[in-house]
Amino acid sequence: MSTDLKKVNKQNNRRNDNDSKFVERLIKISRVSKVTKGGKKLSFRAIVVIGDENGQVGVGVAKASDVVNAFKKAKTDGRKNLIKIPITKSLSIPHDVKGNYGACKIIMRPSIEGSGVIAGGAVRTVLEVAGIKNVIAKQLGSDNLLNNARAAVCALGQLTTKSQVAKKRDLSLN
Repeated sequence: MSTDLKKVNKQNNRRNDNDSKFVERLIKISRVSKVTKGGKKLSFRAIVVIGDENGQVGVGVAKASDVVNAFKKAKTDGRKNLIKIPITKSLSIPHDVKGNYGACKIIMRPSIEGSGVIAGGAVRTVLEVAGIKNVIAKQLGSDNLLNNARAAVCALGQLTTKSQVAKKRDLSLN
């Protein structure tokens, strides 16, 4: 029985090592209530962005009866939705990109080195957690934090590199 416990502890330690490279940022916690026959049931909804600041990012949402559990569940959901994005040497994006989610539209453009992240709200958080340091972004349409974060991830998911485009077109880079 004790050997099984040691195996579980080793697996947990490995998980903690993998978790330590990820950065979690809380976008919003909101208190939501559901009206039932017996009265109002309060719960909390957390929106979390998780990434490794090296090209991986994901957005997670979850509800729970307390804030801590909502945050943990949202973090787990974000880890399930991780995407890998290409980043240039100047820590920017390779090309202009647009993303839509619901009524939210995001426009992102690469920027020169040293300009920083010029974006607002949830888009700024997503870009910083992804490891992008030089970009200009504009959010249009709705100002819903969750939809803006998902639109940003959608836009980042459309990014391609020169080598990926050349391979798709059956061309060589030379």
